[in-house]
Formats: sequence, C-alpha cells, structure tokens
Amino acid sequence: MAERVWDRFLTEADRTHVEESGHTEKGFGNRPAVLLIDLYRWVFGDKREPLMEAIKRWPGSCGPTAWDSIPHIQALLESARETGIPVVHVTGLPDQESNVIGWAGRGGYMGSNDRVERSPSMYDIIDDLAPVDGEAFMRKASPSAFFGTPIVGHLNALGVDTLIVAGESTSGCVRASVVDACTYRYRTVVVEECVFDRHESAHAMNLFDMHQKYADVLPLADVQAWMHEWQAPEGYGAPR
Repeated sequence: MAERVWDRFLTEADRTHVEESGHTEKGFGNRPAVLLIDLYRWVFGDKREPLMEAIKRWPGSCGPTAWDSIPHIQALLESARETGIPVVHVTGLPDQESNVIGWAGRGGYMGSNDRVERSPSMYDIIDDLAPVDGEAFMRKASPSAFFGTPIVGHLNALGVDTLIVAGESTSGCVRASVVDACTYRYRTVVVEECVFDRHESAHAMNLFDMHQKYADVLPLADVQAWMHEWQAPEGYGAPR
C-alpha cells in the first residue's frame, strides 16, 4: 500500500494496531457535495512567503502549505463543476461578537499595529477559489461548518449523502466539520492534498485520526476518478 502522510509519525505499536484492527474505508454514497472550508485571505495573506515571514503581517497564515493547496483545490472544483456535483463554500463571519473572536484571539489574531486589523476582507474567499454563480456560500462563527449555519437544511434539500471536504485547518475547522458531518450521518471523504495546516505533525496525525474514525482520507486522483465515474441521479443538484 502507498505510504500515507501520517506513516512516519506512527510508532511500531501504532502500526501493529492499525494492521490488526481490520480498518476498512467507508466509501462514497450516491449523492455527493463538495464542502470547502475557510479558504479566506487570512490564511493565505497577500503572497507566498515563508510562514515565519507571513505571520508578521498575517498572524493566521498557513504559509507555503496554503499556497501549495491551491492548484489541488482548483482541480477538485473543476471536477465538481464538470460533473454537476454541488459545491458549498463556508468562511468566517467578520465583525461579530461571538466566541470565534476569543477562540481565534489566542493565536494573536488581535495583534499589534504592524499586523492586519480585523476587517471583512480577512474572511473573503480568495479569488483563485471563489464561488461561481449557483454555488452555495455560508458564513460561520465557530470552528464547525455545521454550528449555527443552515448547511444541514441545504444539504437535506439536495438529498446529499456524501461530503467531499477540502480547506483548512486540518486540525481545526476541517476536523470539527468532519466530526459533525459524521454525527449527522454523512459519508465523508477528506481530500488529502486539498487540506492544510500550520504544523506538519498536526496535519498528518489529524488526517490519520479522521481516517480511522470519521471519514475516508483519500488522494485527490482517487476522488477525481470517482467523481468522473459518478452518474448524477435525475434532477440532482436542485433543491427538492
């Protein structure tokens, strides 16, 4: 089996347990949607630069790993649009008084004057990955895309049974959303090259944990192959 991103972080005991546990992938359903989480300016900044340089102006930056993900997410989006799979974009809710401010603030999001001030543009999805006409767009005030948003109603209206997930951060909002997706009984697929984080070990081990418990973590090529083989049920993509 091909090496996975988390393999080098596992102990021998971990490897033995995984081999003996009989883990099986959950698979896709019949009515998928693509869920894109928090692909906003705050994590990309103005340009590609090393993480420790980027955080001087953009404290929430994920550095080069964010920029590396763009062509992969674009490829995922292209496949979704070609095949008629619905796309849902979720980003942060700016200028609001809620617990997301306190949660983000622990990382210095309200930093000194040489850092970016809070503004709506921080949470604007970057142009490279922006929604197109007909794609759902929602804002959230908590880590999970499911908390305080109408996403479940939207997905239920479409009859969605499978979520294909991309975005950031792997250990934060992606994981929170994946756990909630599992709770709501969606089949969930995390596209390995289409999620990213600030820390390599956190990224790898959260992918491992999600793959073991809540989702299938699959390479982009495998996901695209399934998408292009998938046949849309009659009328799929429009609310019922």
